[in-house]
Amino acid sequence: MPEIRVETVYFAEAGAANTQRTFEIARNRAQELEIETILVATTKGDTGAAAARYFTGFDLVVVTHSTGFRGPNTQELTAESRREILAHGATILTATHAFGGVGRAVRRRLNTYQTEEIIAFTLRVLGEGLKVACEMALMAADAGLARTDEEVIAIAGTGRGADTAVVLQPAHAQDFFNLRVKEILCKPR
Repeated sequence: MPEIRVETVYFAEAGAANTQRTFEIARNRAQELEIETILVATTKGDTGAAAARYFTGFDLVVVTHSTGFRGPNTQELTAESRREILAHGATILTATHAFGGVGRAVRRRLNTYQTEEIIAFTLRVLGEGLKVACEMALMAADAGLARTDEEVIAIAGTGRGADTAVVLQPAHAQDFFNLRVKEILCKPR
């Protein structure tokens, strides 16, 4: 049987200190596989702005927390970061979290977990960044910003910054089980 060997980098610790190296690993693999679309998670926008500067020439989609995630009518992405991300030609996606939304409302009101949050907890077994990578791939596909018939690189992290990068095949949320993580490029150990 033919095989494909891909190096996976395991960071000794999770967190923002790995952001630059995560970007390097992701860009190198994107170039090798001729992947054009990069998804990057950001909260306040520091990681998104850094990615916008770094991934020039790629179709970069910066995925934020949904408005209201930290409280009614609040958006964590700063105006300054938004301007910088857009100035570098990236797209910003702000949408309901694929593993949250109405299911989270049911948990808060009725004190019981729904399928979406169970999936999120299950994916976290492989790391917070991997969960976020899968979630934002669903969100980007649903928004028409990532194709389901092309591989993308998804970059996320644990807390702040980036420490996880994967090659994956996106799917629409209603087709979640068609999502495929093809390669784990880096993650915290």
